[in-house]
Amino acid sequence: MKLLSYSFRGVPSWGALINGRIVDLQAAFQGRAPTLRSALAQFSPDEIETLVASHPASIDAKDVAWLPVIPDAAKIFCIGLNYDEHRIEANRDKTAQPTVFLRLAASQIGHDEPLLLPPESERFDYEGEIAVIIGRAGRRIPEDEAWGHIAGYAPYNDGSIRDWQSHTTQWTPGKNFPATGGFGPWMVTRGEIADGQELTLTTRLNGEVMQQATTAQLIFSIPRLISYLSTFVPLEPGDVIVTGTPGGVGFKRTPPVFMRAGDTVEVEVSSVGTLINTVAAETPVPGKA
Repeated sequence: MKLLSYSFRGVPSWGALINGRIVDLQAAFQGRAPTLRSALAQFSPDEIETLVASHPASIDAKDVAWLPVIPDAAKIFCIGLNYDEHRIEANRDKTAQPTVFLRLAASQIGHDEPLLLPPESERFDYEGEIAVIIGRAGRRIPEDEAWGHIAGYAPYNDGSIRDWQSHTTQWTPGKNFPATGGFGPWMVTRGEIADGQELTLTTRLNGEVMQQATTAQLIFSIPRLISYLSTFVPLEPGDVIVTGTPGGVGFKRTPPVFMRAGDTVEVEVSSVGTLINTVAAETPVPGKA
């Protein structure tokens, strides 16, 4: 099942995608689940799928604006240096524990929306990743129970403003400019993908493959990440774990390759889907955020 968040005729909603058409699940739940995040907190994927089967797919996906899969995520954990090729190109030592930083929900956009290059930077880099969406709450989750806490998977572009990221040893500024992270187009629910199934991640810039790796190459596995993160903070339905980017990022190429206005970047995850965003120059309005 493919679940997504979207806006139709200016009204935000969420639903299920079936053959290019959307079942409006906000309407189907009759106000009990106004967002996908709230639905994951109340209902199992099986319960959602049962409702999908009894309602028409009445909206053409071509007529909606795509929102981030979880637009209102309470927590977005990003994992750094989780593929050896990227760790080596970044000239970083191995660590015994995952490298973790946070993104704000407001820094994200959905599929087919423009990533914004801020005027403060000329070093806007792509980072294709696989996002894991939590479906069941937990604290101190054992690794062998971690799969049961997953709602689904989605492509993610953890876009980085590299010059701001490198101001200090802390990465937060370079990871949270508005509209620099892409998340979508949908999440594929866990039941569609076998636990531990090897997924291939591919990033393309203007049609050229820039990154490619599989989940078998992760330094810290998805169960390990869930166990580690849930030790220091309770995980809740709708939380997002962005599992790391492979080697091939733009700032480590010779010469460096950065995203420019007019570019198109794609993040494809096998068995899940392809996130596509163009890049546009942000035009600041004086006196407004």
